[in-house]
Amino acid sequence: MQNIINKLDLEDFINSLQGHFAREKSIVLQGDINIHSKLIEEISKYNFKSPKKTLPLTTSINHLKKQGSLKIYEIYEFVKIVEYFKYIKRFTLENRLKDWIDKIIIPKQIDDICFKFDDDGNFKQGENLEYDRINENIYKNKVQIKEALQRTMNNQKLQPYLVDHQVHLVHNQQALMVRGGFNHIIKAKVIERSNSGFFYIVPDNVRELKDRQDDLNDLKEEIILKLCREFSQTFNSHILFLSFLDKEFDRFDHYLARILFAKIGDKNFILPSGNKKVQKLVEFNHPALKNGKSVTVDFSKSVIMITGVNAGGKTMLLKSILSAIFLSKHLIPYNAHHSTKVGHYKDILAVLDDPQSVKNDISTFAGRMVEFSHLFNKDSAIVGVDEIELGTDSDEAASLFKVIIEKLMKKDMKIIITTHHKRLASLLSVYENVELIAALYDEENRRPTYDFLNGTIGMSYAFETALRYGIPNDVVNEAKEVYGDDKDKLSNLIAKSSSLELEYKRKIKDLDDKIENNERLKKNLNDQKEALDNLIYEEKSKLHKAYKDVKEEAQLAIKAKIYQESHRHLNAAHQKVTKIEVEKIEEKKEFKINDRVKYNNTKGVVISLRGEKAYIETDDGIKLHVSISSLKPSGNQVKVKQKIKLDIEKPTHGDIKLDLHGQRADEAIDNLERFISDCLINGFQEVLVYHGIGTGKLSYEVKKFLDAHPRVISYTDALPNQGGFGAKVIKL
Repeated sequence: MQNIINKLDLEDFINSLQGHFAREKSIVLQGDINIHSKLIEEISKYNFKSPKKTLPLTTSINHLKKQGSLKIYEIYEFVKIVEYFKYIKRFTLENRLKDWIDKIIIPKQIDDICFKFDDDGNFKQGENLEYDRINENIYKNKVQIKEALQRTMNNQKLQPYLVDHQVHLVHNQQALMVRGGFNHIIKAKVIERSNSGFFYIVPDNVRELKDRQDDLNDLKEEIILKLCREFSQTFNSHILFLSFLDKEFDRFDHYLARILFAKIGDKNFILPSGNKKVQKLVEFNHPALKNGKSVTVDFSKSVIMITGVNAGGKTMLLKSILSAIFLSKHLIPYNAHHSTKVGHYKDILAVLDDPQSVKNDISTFAGRMVEFSHLFNKDSAIVGVDEIELGTDSDEAASLFKVIIEKLMKKDMKIIITTHHKRLASLLSVYENVELIAALYDEENRRPTYDFLNGTIGMSYAFETALRYGIPNDVVNEAKEVYGDDKDKLSNLIAKSSSLELEYKRKIKDLDDKIENNERLKKNLNDQKEALDNLIYEEKSKLHKAYKDVKEEAQLAIKAKIYQESHRHLNAAHQKVTKIEVEKIEEKKEFKINDRVKYNNTKGVVISLRGEKAYIETDDGIKLHVSISSLKPSGNQVKVKQKIKLDIEKPTHGDIKLDLHGQRADEAIDNLERFISDCLINGFQEVLVYHGIGTGKLSYEVKKFLDAHPRVISYTDALPNQGGFGAKVIKL
């Protein structure tokens, strides 16, 4: 942890955050970052004061577990934490914060102990009569010592020997400073001699009072020791609560420290996202740069190659990207626009230093190879490599690193590289998932701009940089001649070809977007046509039903034997003709294989039929078992040329659940089948099903169904707080 902090130049920034902690600890905040974020948001609505500085309680808790007795200052450390939570409980809390704090119930015995202490960690007056009496005698004795010293200083015979009329504190004793010969006037003990040859003395009458003071202090310590034993026994009987309270205090301290830290400099909390397809820094300021230029850069692709001018900010851009990801991972606020998006990575690695070591007999390049070899054992990591060509031939390195990077790209790793290898950049620029970023140079003023441009290879401007830092013109001009025009032209050609390649890719992407848009419009038109066909079908059904009813009433009128009865039937027929809303004629649903159908709002094709069940494949490529009664005919005969991959984030709170308690086995399986089909259509990847324990029959049928279902990846018993053996967590 400290290693990556140092490499990214974040030491002062992290130390500033830790300065807000009530006690020393790591910045790591264990648990679900989304829950932490929501609690931080709720706490920030209140004006909580910071807790008092406290000591870590792990040692004290372990001592209590061994039936040990704590000292008075150790007991007060627990008191400070309890009192702080009592202070929090005085607020009108809401939502998650209220639920959390309400779980902290302080035992009365612990609360009684806390009441015996004042704000300075001393026993309150009136809580122990013997302790109060000793304190009173100690105070009176101190007054007597002061009066005795004053009388001694006022002794007329002693005046010629007094150096000054002050009481000096020497070796924790009150003393007078006198000249030699004082012993003819007063009996006293010399406790120290000054640099000027004077004596510090304690008169005998004061020594007697001081001895009495020591005896009183010893009695006071005995009383304190007795009380500490009693308190420690009480603490020991509530050791689980104190351990829990200690952890919850650390957690709240983490939250409040981050909130206070965020207010300094208007920092933002940027949560890492599981979706790594969109990642960008927006107006990010690296904490190590005072009044530095903010960075805005897109780094969504798997490989980021930063090229360009020397001393143009390439390394700092690399550190900025890694720093933002590191700070977001640990929920530490920083200076960036709230639209910044970063991903979540298991490991954050930085290969920035020269690993050459005489002690380990390893060269620069060999050391780099050792570091790269470790990357093949990682996954879901982000790694930054500064000056990737360090320590070996550039042409050989370009070929080697090209293959290494290609292999690492397949391991779900993001790699950020700074390099002067134009050949390496050109080799990798053909990949769609490689982003080129160039540090820009102001040729007119001959200095870097510290701006960056996506999509191109930058030039190093080595000669210009050399001139800027004082290398003579004749030396640089001669070096240009040695370098040669051909290589200079080659560098320009590589940069130009990369730009053309990227422009070509952009045009292809624009065409693909237009094609996709046209396909979407075409599908919408087909959907509208199908909706219109359905409307016409429904209206025809209404008319057919109305006609049938009118015909029946007219026939009854003809058959009627009397005029009044005939007239009544004709009136009834007329009313049915003028009626607007008529029931739709239900027709028996008959489907065959390859028929297009609709299941709810999802369209697909019938693959197979078995009894009252149908096996369909949706236009999204999902295969479902559904009841035939739940299907409708679809007039849309558009053939889907390309399957669309659903990329929907998995729910985080387990709200997608089904309760089968009290249902018959066949009824429960039908409901479970329909539930899983709907979840698959909506893209849910994990669901919770309650079946209960009971006789075990329903549990057996559920497991049998899940084992046979083609879209169920796996299932396990739920956690105890989610139903335990009476529920299943199903991954789809």
